[in-house]
Amino acid sequence: MDHAALVRAALAAARESGPDVPIGAAVFGPDGVLLASAHNAREELGDPTAHAEVLALREAARVHGDGWRLEGCTLAVTVEPCTMCAGALVLARVARVVFGAWEPRTGAVGSLWDVVRDRRLNHRPEVIGGVLEDECAALLEAFFTDHREV
Repeated sequence: MDHAALVRAALAAARESGPDVPIGAAVFGPDGVLLASAHNAREELGDPTAHAEVLALREAARVHGDGWRLEGCTLAVTVEPCTMCAGALVLARVARVVFGAWEPRTGAVGSLWDVVRDRRLNHRPEVIGGVLEDECAALLEAFFTDHREV
């Protein structure tokens, strides 16, 4: 799979985020077909768990047809997942996570924590980080620059 193409799908979702921090996620099946995509919707839904990854995982599980298991699937996201999202993708049995920008303050896929590669867990997905990093980071920087000026 072309990692840049996967992150581009997540970027497209992030650009639909409206009032929320522009983070997007996309889940692809083992055959590379897009199962679901989502953007952050915490503000939109008034839900602290409405991160892009969680919303995309929920929809992908519904579409994939193996209950909650997303074995063989790939989660692409514009920013390194937080601890909640890292835990969710491990529990969903995602095969790999591909992400854009590293998040040194809250990242749980190698930066601040490394939840997904903890040897105590029964599932450890492959991690590919820094894909289209500059483009993903620029989207966040523009959002926060606009919100600081208000």
